[in-house]
Amino acid sequence: MEIDFDRRGFLRAAGLFAGASAAGLLLPGVATAASAPKIYSCADWNARPPSDPLTTVDHPANRILIHHMANANSPETSLAHGCQVCLDNQQDHMDNNGWSDTGQHFTVSRGGYRFEGRHGSLSTLRSGKQMVRAAHCPGQNENAIGIENEGLYTTAEPPQAQWKSLVVLCAYVCKQYGIPVTEIKGHRDFFNTECPGDKLYSKLPQLRAEVTAALGH
Repeated sequence: MEIDFDRRGFLRAAGLFAGASAAGLLLPGVATAASAPKIYSCADWNARPPSDPLTTVDHPANRILIHHMANANSPETSLAHGCQVCLDNQQDHMDNNGWSDTGQHFTVSRGGYRFEGRHGSLSTLRSGKQMVRAAHCPGQNENAIGIENEGLYTTAEPPQAQWKSLVVLCAYVCKQYGIPVTEIKGHRDFFNTECPGDKLYSKLPQLRAEVTAALGH
């Protein structure tokens, strides 16, 4: 069973690339707030099934929390690498933390690819009416959408591909759930942690401004 505490601590690449290329989806930062951006599902990155039933709460999210994974700032930016990051993250959360599934709702790779994290997060986001209870921040798991960003951003800034993709994802989440842009916050705002790193945290005002622009406000 899952305990509510803070986390830290070649799949089908050819098919994914071929399908994504055919659909014109290999430009992860290109989308508008009016259209649903490409988000690779748990099935796409070959996620393990949850170890316990997950809880879907019958209300929309009212906040976004930004995280970093605090892992290496890899120069590898491929889709296959992003999928492997998701697999490694899920393994850590399930096998080391003892959680039912990946803790966060969504992941953004350094290459700018967007992934569903916890099972059910994508379908509930698309509905705009429900959300899956997560495990990314104590006290926020039933109301805040957790977005993990691959990398460590204490002294380095996220690469442009990742940043642009994060803006697109946040704009879509805000649009679907009716979340005010002012409610895009950092993990450290609600928990005693360095996450999402000093550099990424300092960019949150810029993130809110760019999301506002993406939404046409």
